[in-house]
Amino acid sequence: MTTKAKRRTPEPYLWLLFSGGGVIAALVLPVLVLIFGVLAPLGIGDPAFPSWTRWILLIVVFLCLAHAAHRIRFTLAETLRLPHRLLAPVAYGLALAGTVVAVIALV
Repeated sequence: MTTKAKRRTPEPYLWLLFSGGGVIAALVLPVLVLIFGVLAPLGIGDPAFPSWTRWILLIVVFLCLAHAAHRIRFTLAETLRLPHRLLAPVAYGLALAGTVVAVIALV
């Protein structure tokens, strides 16, 4: 009896990034918008944020972009019937490029 060797895919890790980004987008992003978009410009609170705040922002940006890339990938694949092999590198590559832009802007 022979068994086929299953091909390993990165799909579970992509779903992990998708779910992590969804949780961050739902729970943390509204708080960050409130802090950095409303309270800090109004002068409410301490304007000197700790140095690790930038790292947290980078993680939030990365996870939200990975979440968006996953949604865009599957939306385009299902609506336009485009192959996943074409969409995955483009979608996740753009998310990675957005993260690099965030790194340049924040660091």
